[in-house]
Amino acid sequence: MTFKELGLSDVLLEGLSYMGFEEATPIQEQAIPMILEGKDMLACAQTGTGKTAAFILPILDLLSREKRNHTSTLVVAPTRELAIQIERQIQAFSYFAGISSIAVYGGGDGQDFTDQKKALSSGVDVIVATPGKLISHLNMGYVKFKKVNHLILDEADRMLDMGFYDDIKFIVSHLPEKRQTLLFSATMPPKIKKLAKNILTNYGEIALSLSKPAEGVLQAAYLIDDNGKSRLIRQLIKDKPAYKSIIVFTSTKKKVNDIVRAISNQGYAVQAVSSDLKQEDRELAIRKFRARTTRVIVATDVLSRGIDIKDINLVINYDVPNDAEDYVHRIGRTARADTTGVAITLVNRADMYKFDKIEKLIEAKVPKIPVPEDIGATLEWNPKPEPRNYGRGGGNKSKGRGGSRNNRGGNNKSRNSRNSGGNKSNRR
Repeated sequence: MTFKELGLSDVLLEGLSYMGFEEATPIQEQAIPMILEGKDMLACAQTGTGKTAAFILPILDLLSREKRNHTSTLVVAPTRELAIQIERQIQAFSYFAGISSIAVYGGGDGQDFTDQKKALSSGVDVIVATPGKLISHLNMGYVKFKKVNHLILDEADRMLDMGFYDDIKFIVSHLPEKRQTLLFSATMPPKIKKLAKNILTNYGEIALSLSKPAEGVLQAAYLIDDNGKSRLIRQLIKDKPAYKSIIVFTSTKKKVNDIVRAISNQGYAVQAVSSDLKQEDRELAIRKFRARTTRVIVATDVLSRGIDIKDINLVINYDVPNDAEDYVHRIGRTARADTTGVAITLVNRADMYKFDKIEKLIEAKVPKIPVPEDIGATLEWNPKPEPRNYGRGGGNKSKGRGGSRNNRGGNNKSRNSRNSGGNKSNRR
């Protein structure tokens, strides 16, 4: 179906034509008419299917037909990268519509704060914000949201995973009860259903291809010890000179810098992207990657959602993500829309159990490729979880050198909880 057939206004169609967009994706076909009707909506579709345009286009269409002298639309997103990405798409799609927008997120300088305060107090058509920074502004008392007509929560599952449930409820409490609310998610866990029942009214529901990689992704895995991973990555990149855009994902910030050092000085540009970098440095790294002056980005899962770069040829998972859903998001950076791409995962012995859970989630067996002999040995596939080591206590599993098993678990849990909840701005 074409965008013209969906009934979008001429001013938006002109912008879409200028950008080369004609055919709508399935999520856009289903979501756009429902949003134009003014209905609340819970929409779930895999990454790379055009979810962002599915809510941006109809909202911009509605705004282009309204008198605007206040903030009419609030979009809440989990990370700075995604907020920036959404706001840039708003600017692109509304080029001929004269709709104003701003991204509100932490990590900027004094001028950024001044611009955000002015927009939130004086009003722009669309605000795109991360929860923590928006709440900081709300607590200062100058934010004017009394006339917001549309609320969009993007990557809602990710926000809940990051502990933002109460933050979302706090933000919603500052909005008019009578509004259109759209909840977009890549997955549909029970907590999303709970949130939907709390903040949506008589809503429609769309669910497409839950937790499945795009068909254009060619997946493969190597069963390899950690000491051979960097050498294998160097060889993979060397053997694929036609691949101009490559992302290497890892689960920890420390490994990012280790990998960059290990694969640098190979005749191509490599850059790190993690939350340790200043915001301007992260944006610069992504701009260079988009411009193809940087061939390889090594990143944490901060880039597994929210980055929209065309023609990423290869995604390499240095390690298996802890959450099976994150695997889908990582490899979803390639094969966007109707393109194709390759996703390779390096699986050590300890990660086989997690990778087996991923295969069950996506309902597919990922081919296991033999490790080249000059790199190392191919491990035997054994997805059973490794037995826990409880110390020298032998048969008494409740005790070891660290005291009782329950005490160790409880202390770790409370310490992690304090660390994860105490400073949410570090996670955006």
